[in-house]
Amino acid sequence: MPYYSDDIIEEVRSKNDIVDVIGSYVKLEKKGSNYFGCCPFHAEKTPSFSVTPSKQMFYCFGCHKGGNVFTFLQEYENYSFGEALEALADRAGVNLPKQELTPEKKREADKRELLLAINKEAAKYFYTLLRSERGKRAYDYFKGRELSDETMQRFGLGYSDQYSDDLYKYLRKRGYDDMLLKESGLVVIDEVRGGHDKFWNRAMFPIMDVRGRVIAFGGRVMGDGNPKYLNSPETKIFNKRRNLFALYFAKNTKKNYMLLCEGYMDVISLHQAGFDNAVASLGTALTEEQVQLLSRYTKEVCLTYDSDGAGVDAAIRAIPMLNKVGIKTKIVNMQPMKDPDEFIKAYGAEEYEKRIRDAENSFLFLIRILSRQYDMSDPTDKSSFFHETAKRLAVSFEDTLERRIYARELAKNYDVSEDELMQMVNRLGESAGLMRENDRAKDGRSRPKKEDGMKKSQMLLLSWLAERHELYLSIKGKIGADDFTDPMCHRAAQMLFEQFESGNDIVPARIIDAFTDTEEQSQIAGIFNAAIHKVESKEDMEKAIKETIIRIKQNSIEQTSKNLSPSDIEGLMKMIEDKKALEHLEKMKIEI
Repeated sequence: MPYYSDDIIEEVRSKNDIVDVIGSYVKLEKKGSNYFGCCPFHAEKTPSFSVTPSKQMFYCFGCHKGGNVFTFLQEYENYSFGEALEALADRAGVNLPKQELTPEKKREADKRELLLAINKEAAKYFYTLLRSERGKRAYDYFKGRELSDETMQRFGLGYSDQYSDDLYKYLRKRGYDDMLLKESGLVVIDEVRGGHDKFWNRAMFPIMDVRGRVIAFGGRVMGDGNPKYLNSPETKIFNKRRNLFALYFAKNTKKNYMLLCEGYMDVISLHQAGFDNAVASLGTALTEEQVQLLSRYTKEVCLTYDSDGAGVDAAIRAIPMLNKVGIKTKIVNMQPMKDPDEFIKAYGAEEYEKRIRDAENSFLFLIRILSRQYDMSDPTDKSSFFHETAKRLAVSFEDTLERRIYARELAKNYDVSEDELMQMVNRLGESAGLMRENDRAKDGRSRPKKEDGMKKSQMLLLSWLAERHELYLSIKGKIGADDFTDPMCHRAAQMLFEQFESGNDIVPARIIDAFTDTEEQSQIAGIFNAAIHKVESKEDMEKAIKETIIRIKQNSIEQTSKNLSPSDIEGLMKMIEDKKALEHLEKMKIEI
C-alpha cells in the first residue's frame, strides 16, 4: 500500500461524514442523537446497528462489528485500508499525493492493469459471441439448463468460438502482443501452431474477484471434447486457491450464512432461484485460503456438495477446515438428487429452503459417516464405534455442557446410555489429557471472569468521556490512562487523553486509525459505544458516572498494591498520591 501521512488520512476521514457514507448502503433512521438500521453484516429483524455522528463511528450491538468510515468500507466492500482511503478520497474530491514507485513496481502494476484489461476484453467478446449466430449452440445449452437471459447477463456468460485462434486474432487486433497474451492464460504460444486459444468451442463462465473484476474463466466444452471443464491457469492476477466463484455477488447477501457448492452451474442455479449467498471453489478442493476468505463474510456455511461418495469425501475434508476458523458448518441433504442444480429443477426453491432449515449439524454428520465403517450388529464393532465417538466428543468440545448436549443426541440416535457415553468421554479425556480441569465441572457452566465487570466500567467511562468532554476536567489529575487496566481500554485511554491535552477537537474515530486489524477496530468501537441500561433521571446518571470513576480508581490502586515492592519508594509515593486522588473523587460532585 502507498504511504499516506496521518494528516492526509484525517483529511479524507473528516470530509466523509459517516452517516452519509453508510446511509448510501444501509437505510438509517434517526433516534435521538444517533442513527439506527439493520446491520449489513448479519441478518436481523430488529435494528441494532448504530451510527453516531458525534463520534463518527458505527457499532452493531448484535454482531459487535464497529469502527469508523474506513473500517466500514473495509468490512462491507472487502477493501484494504488503502483501497478504502482511495475510494473515500475520490468521493470527497481529495487529491491524494502521487506515490513514487520503483521502476520494477511500476512495471508490475502496469502489467496487472493490462492483464485485467485483456480479461475484461475477452469477457465482453465471449458475451457478444453467445448472443450471435455463432454462439447458438452454447446459448441453447444454457437455455437447456433452464437459465434465463437475465441470469446469463448477470453472470456474464459467454461462448468461445469453434475456431481455435479466434480470440487470439481478436486480441491481437486490439493491440496486445504475444508475450502479454501468453501471460494472460487465455492464449498459448508455441513454435508449431503459433498463437492459439486456451478456450475454444466452450460455454464460458467469467470468474470475478470480490471487486467484480474478471480475473479468469471456466469453460465447458460443447460436444464430446476433453476435458469437459477447463479453467484458466494461474496468472499474476488469478490464484485459484484465493478466490471463490460468485463471491462478488454473494458477499452482499442479507442472509447470515453462505451456501458452499462444488460447481459453477450449481451456484448459478441457486442464485437464479433466489439463493444469492451461494459460492463455489474453483475446480479444486476447498483450500485454507478460500476458508479464510469466507470467514471475512460469514460465520456459518451450509455445504451443498454432491450427494455421491466424492461429495461426501469433500465435505469430510472441508468441515475441520471451516471449524478451525470459527465457521459453524451444516450439511444440506439433496438426496435423491445429485446436486443443487438438479434438486432445484426437480423440487423447486421452496423445498430447497426446507432442506437448508433441516441441514445436518457437521459433527453429527461426521459421526453418521463414521458409523458406516462399523458393523453395528456386531458387539465388538459397536463398542469400537462408541470408543471412537467418545474420543471425538472429548477433543471436539471444550465446554462440558455442549459436550453433554451432543452426547445426549448421539445416545438417542445410536441406542446407548447417555451417562455411559459421558463416562467413557471423561475417562478418555482425562487419561489422554484432552480435557481441561474446569471443563469437568459438574454443571458445565464457565465461571465469569472477575475482571469482566471492571472492563465494562472502564469502557463506560471512556464512552462517557467521548460524549461529555467536560467530564475530563473533573477527573484530570485524578485519573490517568494508567488507571485503565484492561489492555485495549488502556490504549484507547492513552489516545483519548492525548486528544484532550492537545486542545484540538475530540474525535474518537481518529483513534481507530491507529489500529490496522479490523477485529481491534471493532473492539475500540465497542469501547466507545458502551452503554448502561437507560437510567430514570439526571441524578441517577450522575450517580452512575461517579460510582464508575471511583470503582476504576479503587481497582487501579488494588492492582498497583499487589505488584508493589516495599523497597520501591517512588511507587509508594505514587500510591499515597493515588489514595489522595481517590478521596477527592469520593467528595467530588458530578454534574452533567
